[in-house]
Amino acid sequence: MVEPSRWAQIIAANPEHSHRYIQRFRMMAENGADLLGEARTVDAMAPRNARILDAGCGPGRLDGHLHSLGHSVVGIDVDPALIAAAEEDHPGPTYVVGDLAEMDLPAMGIEEPFDVIVSAGNVIGFLAPSTRVEVLRRFGAHLAEDGRVIVGFGAGRGYEFSDFFTDVDAAGLKLDVALESWDLRPFTHDSTFLVAICSLRS
Repeated sequence: MVEPSRWAQIIAANPEHSHRYIQRFRMMAENGADLLGEARTVDAMAPRNARILDAGCGPGRLDGHLHSLGHSVVGIDVDPALIAAAEEDHPGPTYVVGDLAEMDLPAMGIEEPFDVIVSAGNVIGFLAPSTRVEVLRRFGAHLAEDGRVIVGFGAGRGYEFSDFFTDVDAAGLKLDVALESWDLRPFTHDSTFLVAICSLRS
């Protein structure tokens, strides 16, 4: 049994947290908020009709859009309530409940490898520290030979960017590009957000 993520601990202590999270994004969408910045970046980097894995997909806000563009999308999240919301609000992709630290999609009957694996929405910052390298390693295990992993998360969440870079290397990946935003602004030592584009280390 792996150490539970911070998100799993939060919902275990307060199951209503998931429902408030779902409603917040539904309200943002109803109010016209732009919730697709990450999806646009992923689409720009992916081949047409790509296989895309959304690792920590939440209520599916990226997945429905990527699916509408012709990609074959799989979303995985540890929270069953978020997966249920994704299936309701953004049908089309394949959604599964699962812990990223134990992810084995072929064992669940889901084809891999993936052309792109995206982990947005600060998912990586919610991981239990003892599972971080293993999660990144499993990303690599599900990635096509020439595929890319895109991870975005903010500072101040208990996971230093420098530690993340070290973990990327330990997991058998390499950092190709570091950005400070999903609209491709360059990463600097003052950046408070990281979008890391990684690939398999040869």
